[in-house]
Amino acid sequence: MVTCPIDLYSTASVTLRAGQGQIDGPTECSKAVHAVALVLEHLDRADLDATLTIDSPIPRKKGMASSTADIVASMVATASALGRSIDENTLAELALAVEPSDGIMVPGIALFDHLGGSVRRSLGQPPPLNVLVLEFEPTLDTEAFNATDRRATLRSHRESFCRALALIEAGIATADSELVGRGATLSAMAYQAVLPKPQLPEVLSIAEACGAVGVNVAHSGTVIGLLFAQDGKHLDAVSSHARRRLPDLVAVHRQRLIGGGAATLVGELVPTDAC
Repeated sequence: MVTCPIDLYSTASVTLRAGQGQIDGPTECSKAVHAVALVLEHLDRADLDATLTIDSPIPRKKGMASSTADIVASMVATASALGRSIDENTLAELALAVEPSDGIMVPGIALFDHLGGSVRRSLGQPPPLNVLVLEFEPTLDTEAFNATDRRATLRSHRESFCRALALIEAGIATADSELVGRGATLSAMAYQAVLPKPQLPEVLSIAEACGAVGVNVAHSGTVIGLLFAQDGKHLDAVSSHARRRLPDLVAVHRQRLIGGGAATLVGELVPTDAC
């Protein structure tokens, strides 16, 4: 998959104390709790207990990497509480030990093997792009989705995916938003054979009418993104237009495309993914 990090963040904080490896955290963030335990084990600190708190506005089970953002933020926060750091490759390996993972721990835009981590390559920093994330009512269980082998279907569309990746790589290398948009759209259309988005034909029509450079879709989720070169003056009007034409739309998130990776502040900020 190719990541699409946006400026919507999960913030985690971890407090450590002497103990026996007991991790307390939000009941709805069990994967992040597991990630904290993995970091303590990795750093050979099973003599500590931890309390994890997470603050995240990222919609759940929509394909926006909410779990991965929580997991990576929690891991970096745990290491920071010990005065340690974790490199992106270790973050990827530990995250994949929890569940199939997005590649947002990799700087820039990344090509990432979400199942085994065999590929984790930064393609470079993104060109200036705004993303209107269209959120629909249905949710998707990422683990259940990734438990099904879809390699035969993916291989049957190999040519389209390879062309899409080539366009995206060229667009990133030359800071050409239109090439990135063309590649994302081609990938979104080919991916209909893998995970159909019933709204995609109408969204493609909206994209053409409103001057978007392209459309992208969640790899294992239900959201769709409208990509715009970074002139955001008319995006409120586009949002209103989309709401009129898409009756099952529940929210529109106006975001910027950014590079991936975690930032150490008071807590840990990790971008979500709109793709």
